[in-house]
Amino acid sequence: MKSTHLICFLFLGVLCCHVGSSVADDGEPVGPVFKDGEAQVVEAFKDPAYWLRHDLWVETEFDTDGDGKPDRMHVSVTRPAQTETEGLKLPVVYVSSPYFAGVGVSGDEYFWSPRQELGATPPKREIAPPVKRTGTRPIISKSHTEDWVPRGYIVVHSSSPGTGLSQGCPTVGGDNESLAPKAVIDWLCGRGKGFSEPEGGQPVHATWSTGKVGMTGTSYNGTIPLAAATTGVDGLEAIIPVAPNTSYYHYYRSNGLVRHPGGYMGEDIDVLYEFIHSGLEANRDYCDCNVRDELMLKNLDRETGDYNDFWASRDYLNDLQPLKAAVLMAHAFNDWNVVPEHSVRIYEAVKEKGVPCQVFFHQGGHGGPPPMKLMNRWFTRYLHGVQNDVEKDPKSWIVRESDKRENPTSYVDYPHPDSQHVPVHMIAGSPGQGTLSMEAPSEQPLETLIDNFSFDGASLAKAESTQHRLIYVTPELTTDLHLSGTPKITVRMACDQPAANLSVWMVSLPWNDKKDAKITDNIITRGWADPQNQESIRKSAPLEPGRLYDVSFALQPDDQVIPAGQKIGLMIFSSDKEFTLHPKPGTKLTIDPNKTTLSLPVVGGKEALQTALMPSAE
Repeated sequence: MKSTHLICFLFLGVLCCHVGSSVADDGEPVGPVFKDGEAQVVEAFKDPAYWLRHDLWVETEFDTDGDGKPDRMHVSVTRPAQTETEGLKLPVVYVSSPYFAGVGVSGDEYFWSPRQELGATPPKREIAPPVKRTGTRPIISKSHTEDWVPRGYIVVHSSSPGTGLSQGCPTVGGDNESLAPKAVIDWLCGRGKGFSEPEGGQPVHATWSTGKVGMTGTSYNGTIPLAAATTGVDGLEAIIPVAPNTSYYHYYRSNGLVRHPGGYMGEDIDVLYEFIHSGLEANRDYCDCNVRDELMLKNLDRETGDYNDFWASRDYLNDLQPLKAAVLMAHAFNDWNVVPEHSVRIYEAVKEKGVPCQVFFHQGGHGGPPPMKLMNRWFTRYLHGVQNDVEKDPKSWIVRESDKRENPTSYVDYPHPDSQHVPVHMIAGSPGQGTLSMEAPSEQPLETLIDNFSFDGASLAKAESTQHRLIYVTPELTTDLHLSGTPKITVRMACDQPAANLSVWMVSLPWNDKKDAKITDNIITRGWADPQNQESIRKSAPLEPGRLYDVSFALQPDDQVIPAGQKIGLMIFSSDKEFTLHPKPGTKLTIDPNKTTLSLPVVGGKEALQTALMPSAE
C-alpha cells in the first residue's frame, strides 16, 4: 500500500489538512474488506499517524442550563484519511460518556452514611468539590479507535450533557441524556446542525458518513447507547451495551429497599451527579440548584426506598416502544456493581418486541465486552449491510466457569430452553445449618435471627453456628448442576420492629477462599427486599410486630454450573453489610420455614435436581 502524506491542524476550530492520494498498489480505491462475514483490518487504515482527528459541537433540541439557547454537545471524530482524499464514506461507531473529561473525588465523606435507621431522615452528607476538567481539543477520547478504524469505520466520541465541553446539565438518566446522542446521530445522518465552536462558529457537515451508526460502551458508557436507542432515531442501526445501567432505581434500590451498588456504600444518584459534573463553571450553580437540589434530593427518597415517578423516568424499560436498533447485550453474572438483571430485563423485552438481539454473559465482574468476533459480526451486518446471517446465530453466548472470556459457549437462548423452575423447601436447623430439600417438610417450629450489620455475608455463610442468619444447605451434589435463569423466593416472616432489611444469598459450599479453576465464586446469586413493600414497591407500610407476611421477590439472574462435591446453601439474614443500610443491631426476624420456598431454575428440571441430590452409589 502507498503511504498517505498528511498534515492536520486546527485553525479557529476548522479542520485544515494537506492530504496526498491513497490507493491500493493495483490502483483500486481503498475501502472496507470483508471475509467470513467480518470486517477485516485494512492496511491503509491501520496507521494512526494518517487518521484525521477533529472536533465540533452539535446542536440539540433542549436547553437544560437555562441560558435560553439549545445546548450543544462536544463531539470528536477519528476517521481514515481516505474519507478526505477519496471521498470514501464509512459507517460510524459512536461512543458517548460523562467520564471523558475527568471525574470528581471519591470518598466516604461525600457519600451518604449507611448508618441510618430505616424510615428515618438520613444524616446530611458533605458536598463533593467540583470536578477538575481534563482533556484538550480536538481529541475527546481514543477509546475504540484501534479496534474499529482499521476495520473500515469512523469512530465518534461525545461528552454527555454537562460534562467536558458539552453544554447543559448532567441529569443521570434524564431525557437530555437520550436526546443528546440522538442529536449527534441526526448530525451524522445529515439532519442535524454541527458547528466549529460552542457559540456561533462555522457549519460542519458529516459528509464522510454513510448514515449508518452503531453505539457501544461499558457501564455508564453502555447505558447511553440504550438511551439513544429508546428515541427510535433513524440511522442508529445497532448497539452493543456492556454492563449498562438500565434503571437507576435498580441500581440504587431493590424491591423497595435502599441498596447500594457493590463497592460504593453510601452512593446515590446525587453523588453520581457530582462525580460526573465536569461541565462549564458558568452553569454549575444553575445545574446544582435545579437538578441536584430541586430534582434529585427532593425525589430520591432514602427514607423509604420506594419507587416513584422520578425513578420511573430513569428506567429505560419504560421507554422501549420506539427502539428498533439491533441489540447485542453484554454482562457478567458476578457483577455486583451493575447487577445482571439490568441486561436481562432489557434483553427479554427487546426479544419480545421482535427486534434482532443477542446476549453475551461471562462469569467475571463489572464490564467485559463480547469477543471481537461477535461484535464484528454484529456491526458488519447492521452498519456495513453485509449479509452474514448473524440473525441466525445462537441468541445466547455464555463463558463457562473454566473458560476464557474470548471462548464463550453458544446456546439457543437465555435462559437455557431446558431450564425449568423447581421448588425447594427449608428444614429447620438454626443456629447451625438447616437443610434445603425437594421434599416439603412436616410441620416444624418457627426460627429466628437477630440483625447485626457488623457481620458480613461471607462470615455468616461460613459460620458453623450463629444467631445472625438462617442457612439451609443441600446434601453434597453427586453430579454437576446447571442453573440458568432467575431464582425466586417467598419468605414468610415476621419482625419485632416496624421495619427491617431482608437479604438473601445463594452460596456454593464449602466456602473456597483460595478459589480454583472450577469454583470461580462461592456466591451463586443474591437478592434484597423491603418487607414493608411486600404488596407494592411504590408504597411501603409499617410492619405490624409479630404478624407474618409473605415477601416474594426475584434474586439476580444467573447461569452457572455448580460442580459435583459442592453443596447449595440458601442464607436468609437482615442487613447486608456490603449493600444495605446499617440500622442499629438487635431487630429480630422470625421465619416460618414451612411456608418459605425457593424456586430454582434448573436445566433438566426436577429430574436433574433429583439426580444431583441422589446419594452416591459408593
